[in-house]
Amino acid sequence: MMVIGTILIFLLLALLTFFFLKQLWTQRHLPPGPLALPFLGTLLAGGLWLHEEYFRKPVKRYGNIYSLWYGRQLMIVLSGFKAVKEGMTSFPEEFSYRAEDAFLNDLGKGRGIIFSNGHTWKQQRHIGITSLRKLGLGKKSIEHQIEDAAQTLVEIFRQTKGQPFDPSFSLLNAVSNIICALSFGHQFSAEAEEFQKLVQALQIILKFLGDTFQAVYNLFPQLMKYLPGPHKKALASLDIMLAFAKQEIEKHKESHCLHEPQDFIDYYLLQMEKSKNDPDSTYSEENLAQCIFDFFGAGTETTFTTLMWALLLLTNRPDTQEKVQKEIEDAFGSSGSISYQDRKKLPYTNAVIHEMQRLKYVMLYGVPRQSTKDVTMRGYHIPKGTFIIPDLRSVLLDPEQWETPEKFNPNHFLDKDGKFIEREEFLPFGMGERACVGQQLARIEIFIVLTSLLRAFSFRLPEGVKELNEEPVAKMTMHPHPYKLCAIPTQA
Repeated sequence: MMVIGTILIFLLLALLTFFFLKQLWTQRHLPPGPLALPFLGTLLAGGLWLHEEYFRKPVKRYGNIYSLWYGRQLMIVLSGFKAVKEGMTSFPEEFSYRAEDAFLNDLGKGRGIIFSNGHTWKQQRHIGITSLRKLGLGKKSIEHQIEDAAQTLVEIFRQTKGQPFDPSFSLLNAVSNIICALSFGHQFSAEAEEFQKLVQALQIILKFLGDTFQAVYNLFPQLMKYLPGPHKKALASLDIMLAFAKQEIEKHKESHCLHEPQDFIDYYLLQMEKSKNDPDSTYSEENLAQCIFDFFGAGTETTFTTLMWALLLLTNRPDTQEKVQKEIEDAFGSSGSISYQDRKKLPYTNAVIHEMQRLKYVMLYGVPRQSTKDVTMRGYHIPKGTFIIPDLRSVLLDPEQWETPEKFNPNHFLDKDGKFIEREEFLPFGMGERACVGQQLARIEIFIVLTSLLRAFSFRLPEGVKELNEEPVAKMTMHPHPYKLCAIPTQA
């Protein structure tokens, strides 16, 4: 028995040695990276849980382009501004494919803007961009609706009478309602049951993304379909959101407003009508409903989280607040509206907003792409089907590009004369063909909401609190820890 046991151990060691040597041989032309284990890949290399340094830490050992394995799926991470720019500009077509994993495939089914590829993606992205551009014009433009939402938020904050409160609920409702205005042409009362169901469904889905259960789902998709768990709740929440969108689509079809489109659904239905005889058209109600989900998924969470970080950072920095408020007062006085175009008159305010987005980038990393063909980058072989992760967090914190990358410093966006300067390295919305469709909408929202709030209030720490926690809660989106602040009216 002992001899048999010894032989089995020897065979096992030989098998493991063979596996290790084979892996080294087959991966010899790939970028370097941690050793991949059978079935798990390199999932354990960075730790069981996501953390702020998950994708930045390997750079110290492997360099700015390195390999990770998600089970049997190869992922190549591009870190730092130079590597990300090279990858996104040198291979715009090759790296334009949306990465496909089991859960995201079930979530998007290849429809809409975020989860589609090829001809479908090009058409859905086109209608998204053109509709947003048209909705930015006219008396009923989306900017005016953002101003209305900002004023509603001011009134809600005023009701706290300077007492400590959690701003998250009100901010989430405001940002979600802006997407409703964009998509449906109207906003909802924050107390409306159907609106709260929509917001809650979205939160369930976003909470699942980046969770350990999502990784398990992607490793064993067929098995997970038969097992209970949070993935079932997330997919059920998707059905709720799509049903809500389809209900709104039916209302729009009955109202017949296509001669004077007022919102995204109107523009999309008009495009469907124009393309009804085109056999290659992908404009359909199913894709329209998915596009609306995409607007909510991409447009609500990121802008909401950015605003939560902005209020936290400003509350911890009263001097910065006062300087912003003085600039607004000097330029506009205490009355009258401030439009997005007015940012040119507010260079310091604009720099503060950009710096907050840079320092507290809301995603753990950039949205993954997938290589459509074999390519060679910096002498490394990148096979077709590889997931490409542009680590935008590493770009925004790149020590080669930013004077004080880990510290809040609005001077990153100001020249010696105090004028605002655009920075090529400022990439919170990505770059290339898959850059965020709604980035202009997000820029307008953040600017108008923050200037409206800072005009009305000074944000202060609650009594007995020395500082709000600036460490993020690391998931797919990097939220601040829950906090309370005081909104002190600037005028009686």
